[in-house]
Amino acid sequence: MMLRRFSRRYVLGLALATLAPLAANAAGYPDKPIQLIVPFPAGGSLDGVVRTMQPKLSAYLGQTLVIENVGGAGGAIGASRVARAAPDGYTLLVGTNNDVALAPTLNDAIQYSPRDFTPIALAASTPVR
Repeated sequence: MMLRRFSRRYVLGLALATLAPLAANAAGYPDKPIQLIVPFPAGGSLDGVVRTMQPKLSAYLGQTLVIENVGGAGGAIGASRVARAAPDGYTLLVGTNNDVALAPTLNDAIQYSPRDFTPIALAASTPVR
């Protein structure tokens, strides 16, 4: 239980610390809801991390954060949607190595590149055993 509580606090603190300069430097940002695209179905581990961070991050930014799960093709469908969105900071991808870097490298049909994304925060990490 203690480890779980520490992990949530760590993830939330990291997210807030990373997004604080973005909110402070941009005049008027955010002035409309921010859409967080999770490129996997609801109920998975990534979805759980995002839904844990969402209430406090929304309160900190003073704006609604809308979580949308766009699953399919190992995350490539959601990542493609974000790559095509306007680069205004209102459509964010909660991505993984798979959907951002691996998928476009292994599949020529994917029409985005890892260079189409700008990383802004590390929300969570998992050990590889």
